[in-house]
Amino acid sequence: MKTKEILKFFQKLIPMNLLYLLQNIHSSLLFRWILLKGSEPIGFSKKSAMVFSPHQDDETFGCGGMIALKREHGIPVTVAFLTDGQGSHGPDSQIKEKIIQIRKQEAVKALEILGVETSKIHFLEKPDGTLQDLQKEQREQTIQQLAELLILYQPEEVYVPHRKDCHKDHEATYELVKEAIAQVKIKVELLQYPIWLFWRAPLFIMLKVQDIAAAYRLSIESVQEKKNRAIASYCSQLENLPRSFVKRFVGSYEIFFKAES
Repeated sequence: MKTKEILKFFQKLIPMNLLYLLQNIHSSLLFRWILLKGSEPIGFSKKSAMVFSPHQDDETFGCGGMIALKREHGIPVTVAFLTDGQGSHGPDSQIKEKIIQIRKQEAVKALEILGVETSKIHFLEKPDGTLQDLQKEQREQTIQQLAELLILYQPEEVYVPHRKDCHKDHEATYELVKEAIAQVKIKVELLQYPIWLFWRAPLFIMLKVQDIAAAYRLSIESVQEKKNRAIASYCSQLENLPRSFVKRFVGSYEIFFKAES
């Protein structure tokens, strides 16, 4: 069964309130285990970085502390958003146009707090929810756009959502970026950041041991308050997200998984 089918199966069996409770318990236990037992500490890196974010907020939730740390030391960080984020508030076309602009403004504000210049923020504006279903020509065009950004900035580290992040745009972002890196043939350190992985993936059903191996924890205590302010900039999103989901991202550590580039 695919990720989406498994989630629908659980949603049919379990009332929504109970499902949120179970997801919260599962997420907390898995995150705590990785934090305390299943990860190694990773030191602050002075390497330049590029963050690929499927939606406006993923970069701050997953990498906000890392971004702030690097920028405080004057290290270049570039952020590219693949989709326009229009799908977060339903199918109404007028609302979609409005939310696209709102989310873009929120992203610029959040990244300003984290220290990223507006000139280092790129919006590719692919329709939200379509990355996994791009036609061949659209897919090749998107990979070419990503490749051009990689060539332009020559990052030493690249951050992408986890390859099994339980969201089709997130998983597609991982694959598209991997293909772009292979196309330009540059040497980078590829790190995966989890967003929905702990919340949506029932352990041992969608995850295997190798999926959560090579885990590293980065202390962001010195910039924790800055990251939390950046998260708060995403007002349009916070009103629709479970509090317990958001709570996982406001702690003093970020988790990353190394991947082969």
